Amino acid sequence: MDNFAPGTGSKTRSMTSTARILIIAGSDSSGGAGIQADIKTVAMLGGHPMTAVTAITAQNTVGVTGIHPVPAEMILSQIEAVISDIGVDAVKIGMIGGAFAAQQVAARLERLKAEQPGLPIVFDPVMVSTSGSALADEATITAFGRLMDVATIATPNLPELGRLTSEEDPVAAALHLVGTHGCAVLIKGGHEDGDALADALIEEDNMTSWQGQRIETTSTHGTGCTLASAIAFFLADGASLADSVAKAREFVRIALHDAPKLGQGAGPLGHAGVRLDVGGGPRLNQVTVTGTNYKRSVDFYSRLGLKQIVDSPETGYARFETAGGATFSVQIDPDEQIIATTAVYFECDDLDSRVEQLARSGINFEHGPRNQPWMWREARLRDPDGNIIFFYHAGEHRRFPPWRLES
Repeated sequence: MDNFAPGTGSKTRSMTSTARILIIAGSDSSGGAGIQADIKTVAMLGGHPMTAVTAITAQNTVGVTGIHPVPAEMILSQIEAVISDIGVDAVKIGMIGGAFAAQQVAARLERLKAEQPGLPIVFDPVMVSTSGSALADEATITAFGRLMDVATIATPNLPELGRLTSEEDPVAAALHLVGTHGCAVLIKGGHEDGDALADALIEEDNMTSWQGQRIETTSTHGTGCTLASAIAFFLADGASLADSVAKAREFVRIALHDAPKLGQGAGPLGHAGVRLDVGGGPRLNQVTVTGTNYKRSVDFYSRLGLKQIVDSPETGYARFETAGGATFSVQIDPDEQIIATTAVYFECDDLDSRVEQLARSGINFEHGPRNQPWMWREARLRDPDGNIIFFYHAGEHRRFPPWRLES
């Protein structure tokens, strides 16, 4: 496609390995959508989010009670400040405060793309909030055309897609936008009825689709913002358009599962724990040890404070979740002769008090917390089958010891 060459996001990258994402969008006072959701998404994926705030809103999970557009001159000043110093690897556009602002932003991005051919631009044409409040008037929606002209991909939901064209069929509407503006269009099926959902990426010469089951939750505030920002990050990181959408969809689905259930209406997603599930690899997020007695192992690791999330005594398998999202499991083999050659480390900030509490509850430690020459403080114990376990605290010295190799 004219507006996108796969992987070009990484080619415009500076010497830094951190993807720099410029987010042009409105602020959400409840922290669930808009700039706040964008920042959380990019930061959790390991990028550097930068912002040009287009509007200040007073809103929560129930609705929007006030909108104050930021003058176009100030929006452009924010964009210039970012571009002139830090640089940009991808742009995400969300809520625009008005038609004039949309035109001015489009003009600046046209110049930016001329300077950086292949720069990924993701446009989420925000018109209505999750709670149903209008966030764009007709003049602004009309001005969206110029933003789609410069975009790599547009990500409207089904109602937004319907308002952007006169087509009733979503695929026909998407093809109309692709043919008119040259950008790819992601058809999002979240507003469809039923448990089975389908999303489709429509390009000039290709269509890619994904199927999934609806996640039953009321915490859907900011799904569109999160998806678009994740796509921008992955494009900046050098992924193809289809792969970027696929990874972004996975990020959103996990954030829906992990939502904190806040507010009385459409609550925010759970961005905080997703980084171990989606992003660059390899990622160490799962360790399995062998045990010989299911109940005994489950009781032991539950007493250590791990949260059991899979209970399958018939197959001899139990999985636990740790703080931060990493998982740990036990696979039972009654005939296995276990020889402990590997140690599993669980880090905790309250090491001394936690070890003392566990010891008083009957957990036997081979030794209590000790300062080590490698600048960690450790307490050692074994599980019922002899697997070596450490509770420890390293802080900055786990990843950044004084002798860390220079990258």
